[in-house]
Amino acid sequence: MTDGQVELGPGYSSQFHDAMRPVNLLYDEVRQRRETGYDVDSLVTEANRTDPNDREAVLDLVDRMSLAARAPGWRYFEPDELVDIEETLDARPEAFAVPEAELADKIQAAWLGRIAGCNVGKPVESGDYWTSDRIRDYLMLADAYPLRDYVPVLDPMPDGYRLIACWPETTRGNVHGSARDDDIDYAILALHLLETHGSALRPEDVGVAWTRLFPIGQVFTAERAAYLNLVNGFTVPEVARRRNPYREWIGAQIRGDVFGYVRAGDPWAAARLSYQDAALSHVGNGIYGEMWAAALVAAAFTAAGPREVVERALAVVPPQSRLAEAIRDVLELQASGSTWEDALAAIQQRYGHYSWVHTINNAAIVAAALLWSDGDYLTGVGRVVMSGWDTDSNGATVGSVLGVLTGTRGLPEHLIAPLEDRTRSALFGFDNSRISDLAARTVRLAVQGLE
Repeated sequence: MTDGQVELGPGYSSQFHDAMRPVNLLYDEVRQRRETGYDVDSLVTEANRTDPNDREAVLDLVDRMSLAARAPGWRYFEPDELVDIEETLDARPEAFAVPEAELADKIQAAWLGRIAGCNVGKPVESGDYWTSDRIRDYLMLADAYPLRDYVPVLDPMPDGYRLIACWPETTRGNVHGSARDDDIDYAILALHLLETHGSALRPEDVGVAWTRLFPIGQVFTAERAAYLNLVNGFTVPEVARRRNPYREWIGAQIRGDVFGYVRAGDPWAAARLSYQDAALSHVGNGIYGEMWAAALVAAAFTAAGPREVVERALAVVPPQSRLAEAIRDVLELQASGSTWEDALAAIQQRYGHYSWVHTINNAAIVAAALLWSDGDYLTGVGRVVMSGWDTDSNGATVGSVLGVLTGTRGLPEHLIAPLEDRTRSALFGFDNSRISDLAARTVRLAVQGLE
């Protein structure tokens, strides 16, 4: 029992967070409903009288969760529609022009910074296992704390530690071209979508691209749930809402950066464009996470430093949302003089009840890593990876923003050179993309504008 709530029996599991497993769907939907203020005790009681192997009965319970009533006292306002989101904003963040002479270098640095940061975080991407404490202890054993390089491999591996399966291609001395990762796939896909649809992009276009270019086994949580809804004939907005307990998780936030690259200097334009991508698979804070990430990147092109980036990006997030509350908390921690270590502990205490792949807690440590980075790429990426949770996604986002802020001259050669200007991808037709080509195509869109 937790706070008097009825708990699900042991037959239900969140082990895989897989939309194709009804026992996962039910477990995670109960969690999502409770996090958003709904009383689902009666349905949990019914679930505990239901055979977890009865697929149809379990799915029926998942569907009936949508009928639950919100308990009194909910104090947040978290709309899903773009017009409603915009109405909540106090003011749109101001747009500034980016000198064309700077644009190409900053976009090149953003792509490189994103891809390198992603690879730094990949070997420890398992937030339930690779906690910040375990990461720190491992790095200290390896004489690599604080982290300022790719994660090293200890041989023999000490008891109590196991790197993720990708370690032979993502650890120090073993990177020869970027490994494949969904954080990179979605950036490549966003570029393709913008080249194809321009400013006319809609969620339906994103869905068509997913089913044509992505194998379902290479998309996860909210994206897999949305994919299943697409192939079963459901349309927007049900694609995001039906049997998708992951609809406020980090999947959309990792897809926002390229929308910021092509709307450099204009955080609201970047956020508005990214909404069309996010709304296919996410609602509420899941949508805001992508809008915020796009705005972060766009703001970085003209900001004086990380705090200005975070403050300007916050302006695109509904102020009465849980995401806005979390970002404000982090800004206040820095303003009060907290150290990074103290800020991380506070974030873990306040937001650690969310899944390690939720939007809100991960956005908070992204903000913290930027604010305590001193504008230094290695410090920011190292700190966000050492924070745990979704390490590769957060390393990618922080790496992207700091890449823009520092330009290519501020990127560390020992992380960039091993990428060999090449990245793997699960997207059909885009494997072994040249990073320089991705950057050049992005520059064309940013300079020429979207049709």
